[in-house]
Amino acid sequence: MNAKYNLKNINWLNSIFLLGSPIVAILGSWYWLATDGWSWSIFALAFIFWVITGLGITMGYHRLFSHRAYKAHPILRALLLIAGGCAVQNSALKWCNDHRVHHGKVDTPEDPYNINEGFFYAHMGWILLKEEIGDYRYSKDLLNDKMVMLQDKYYMPMIIFFSFLLPGIIGHFVADSFLGGFFFAGFARVVFVHHGTFFINSLCHVLGSRPYDRTQTARDSWFTALFTFGEGYHNYHHAFQSDYRNGIRWYHFDPSKWLIFSLQYFGLTSSLKRMKPEDIMAKMIAANVDKATAKDNFATETAQYLLEKSKDLVKKIKGQRGIDNSELLEQLRLLLNQSRYLHT
Repeated sequence: MNAKYNLKNINWLNSIFLLGSPIVAILGSWYWLATDGWSWSIFALAFIFWVITGLGITMGYHRLFSHRAYKAHPILRALLLIAGGCAVQNSALKWCNDHRVHHGKVDTPEDPYNINEGFFYAHMGWILLKEEIGDYRYSKDLLNDKMVMLQDKYYMPMIIFFSFLLPGIIGHFVADSFLGGFFFAGFARVVFVHHGTFFINSLCHVLGSRPYDRTQTARDSWFTALFTFGEGYHNYHHAFQSDYRNGIRWYHFDPSKWLIFSLQYFGLTSSLKRMKPEDIMAKMIAANVDKATAKDNFATETAQYLLEKSKDLVKKIKGQRGIDNSELLEQLRLLLNQSRYLHT
């Protein structure tokens, strides 16, 4: 066993729940099936809670409270805090603080879920250990957020009711099965949401492409996006963490992005942050240059020209804001296309 996981370093509350919840989910769901029998209503209930809980993490804990990628109406903020809490991944205050440290210290020993410590550690091992980072210097805004602090104060009773008892109660009324709601829509659903989130910290740092930033390990993975409500485009997210989108192409599966965008028309979201195309293309050019020089020990003259030219174009575009910059953007696109052939 890794020395990190000796008994004195273990967070027993986290460990018992994290390792015990799959067992409870399996045995409890088996007991439900043996007692009440299969119910499509319970399955639908579990699916609905999975979607709500997952979006609570992606739209709420992650893009709203961690990165301030958009603003939300107080009603939506409250609902997202409840939904995110139902994922049983800690209060928004603690989750967001860890996540901000991760972005600020990515791939270093200070990164809470540093992939360089191993896949298991980044996936869930870090949660099994006592937390060493106790200050909130990255989250002073959250400490002054009354709604966030209220959720932090009442986090435990909130998750017991909303994440477990409520599905059981609904299950009783819609399918005459408290057991199905409690164990399948409650515990089993939490396990699925847990590992969906955890795969972003582990799988998305080892599997996929790095089209925007090759200086850190985060990767874009369309596959992971399918079961994490769009969070799989992780390299883009680390390159532009304040963008409300993770998948920026129309064909990228990012339901969190679509919902945030759509809710504008109901007055529930506003001030959506979106990176400028020139900044995105400049990042991609730099990443292509990094890939070429690392792979082929490429003579840097052409690469350096592309970098300097792209920086010059971005500077011109920003200096002419409000003026038609379509010609300059087209020049930048041509540079991007050239940079793609550096490593072929």
